[in-house]
Amino acid sequence: MKAAIIILSDPKAGEDALGRAFNGLAAAYDFKQQGSEVGIYFQGTGTRWPGVLADTAHPIHGLFQAVQDSVVGISCGCADVFGAREEAEKSGFDLITDNSVPGTSGLPSIARIAADGYTVFTF
Repeated sequence: MKAAIIILSDPKAGEDALGRAFNGLAAAYDFKQQGSEVGIYFQGTGTRWPGVLADTAHPIHGLFQAVQDSVVGISCGCADVFGAREEAEKSGFDLITDNSVPGTSGLPSIARIAADGYTVFTF
């Protein structure tokens, strides 16, 4: 199985958002441990997470470190829209622009991810 984990939750939105990011990363960890191909994408307000999770004191920093080699990248257009571009660039992850959405710098192509055989999970 091939899994694409898309994290959309906003770290500024409290426990629900933390729970969604935690479960998304935990799912990625589970797939990875089972030997499945997994890719993690940060989109929407989720583009803020990499900057937040870089903090070693964050409660899910360790989990993030365990799966960060599975991060495909961060939606460039979403990072622009939600004010996370600077932090996204600092993260060292790729800024993804495959889907040329008008008026944006581009987003990941969910259609391409699905066409490549990935099951898409959103958190």
